[in-house]
Amino acid sequence: MGRFTYEGTVRTEIDDRVLLHLQIVIADKLRRHESFTFTWREDAATGGGRTAVWMHPGASIVFSYYGSRPATVNRKWLEALAYAANSPVGLQLVPEPEGADAAVRGGEREGLSSGQSAASRRWSRTAQ
Repeated sequence: MGRFTYEGTVRTEIDDRVLLHLQIVIADKLRRHESFTFTWREDAATGGGRTAVWMHPGASIVFSYYGSRPATVNRKWLEALAYAANSPVGLQLVPEPEGADAAVRGGEREGLSSGQSAASRRWSRTAQ
């Protein structure tokens, strides 16, 4: 499990693969100086509420990964997350599209066999 930290005080644990997809979408929007909200649902063990942060180019954001291996990136999932980030509601984790035709790991194309990992499904349920 990785960790997303916003402004040094707001933190949540997120599966490394999910976190990588969020990082790519967030960095892409902030690179274009686009501000937006990012909302997630907290784990039931900590009360199960929701947290929303205002993402802006000057925000202090840290993406910390537990694992050292690069995760597989699903382009269709990136598109779905970017679509959500561009909506009036802002970025919220959406389920990884099933049967995605291709993914990228370290610049190489490879087929996806199992779709979404169990950890990302678990975080997806708590994020909505």
